[in-house]
Amino acid sequence: MTRFPLMLFAAGLGTRMRPLTKDRPKPMIPVAGRPLLDHALALARSADCGPIVVNTHYRAAQIERHLAGQSVQISHEPVLLETGGGLRAALPLLGPDAVMILNCDAIWTGLNPLAQLAASWDPSRMDGLLLTLPAAQATGHLGSGDFLTDSAGHLGRAHGQPGDVYLGAQILKTDALADVAQPIFSLNLLWDRMILGQRLFGLRHKGGWCDVGHPGSIPLAEALLRGSQ
Repeated sequence: MTRFPLMLFAAGLGTRMRPLTKDRPKPMIPVAGRPLLDHALALARSADCGPIVVNTHYRAAQIERHLAGQSVQISHEPVLLETGGGLRAALPLLGPDAVMILNCDAIWTGLNPLAQLAASWDPSRMDGLLLTLPAAQATGHLGSGDFLTDSAGHLGRAHGQPGDVYLGAQILKTDALADVAQPIFSLNLLWDRMILGQRLFGLRHKGGWCDVGHPGSIPLAEALLRGSQ
């Protein structure tokens, strides 16, 4: 199986997590006794990802101290670049090939999400592969879903229809990042281009997932972990 470089998104301000993020970045908030960042790193190491790059911005020094001595590289953003700009800034550390991307603000059970993506990646058909779940199965998520998935696995925007939720784990080809003029932009821009070319695909996660986006979701995530033991 191909060994993928991994980008861990950890630079956000964590505004929905206040007041817990008043004195720490969101990836350092503990769930079941471990920082969210450590839950994500455990998935990365279990899936044999490498190199691993973490982007930082808000209270970056705390993340840097926490990762000291570990085989993880830092891509610091003095100005927040959003997901697309942040990924492009980290490419010198990640390399030119397809990259795995994982958000730090979720808890997973079941099969390793990164291993599932790696096993299903087909670069001859895909420019992007996103891990999803139906909205009704996405613990802690508010809303009807992000994408509709056709019988071949192609993704399209849900536009308010009941659909699948993007879970914050994906594989993405990065060459198109060079074509974006603005320095600060979302990966949604690339996704929409891939949708037009039928090159964006979805894969249903085989397990549980909880969005840890606000303080009230922490007990939901801990209950999910207890239920998987």
